[in-house]
Amino acid sequence: MRKIENVELTVLCLIHQKDQYLLQNRVKDDWKGFALPGGHIEKGESIIDAVIREMKEETGLDIRNPKLCGIKQFPIENGRYIVFLFQTDEFFGEVTSSEEGEMVWVKRSELLKMDTVTDLLPLLRVMEDDSLTEFQYVIENGNWNIVIK
Repeated sequence: MRKIENVELTVLCLIHQKDQYLLQNRVKDDWKGFALPGGHIEKGESIIDAVIREMKEETGLDIRNPKLCGIKQFPIENGRYIVFLFQTDEFFGEVTSSEEGEMVWVKRSELLKMDTVTDLLPLLRVMEDDSLTEFQYVIENGNWNIVIK
């Protein structure tokens, strides 16, 4: 059995203030709806530097002290897609949108009424609960099932 696999590395960040979360209304067909901003880690880039850079590019905000609060993963062709999950309430600057989608502040209590990406709520559960660390998609009988640990 081969112990090495191809891996695609990415980051997401929950930027929050009081009871509000900064979400992106994604326009890309592959993952439409309100989601956390994020993106790919560039070759040789530190994971922390990647989340800081991605938040600046997608939200216009300069974040500080992003805290790792979980990992999301799922299988891809010939490998695995890994998302490092961060959160912070330390930021400055003005919120701006990007070609990825419009950035909006949303009350946590309003999320159930919104058109979010399909896994946002279980993903937030992992990020908000200190006893949880991992969000994983497992394919069983052709179905993508969420496993939270």
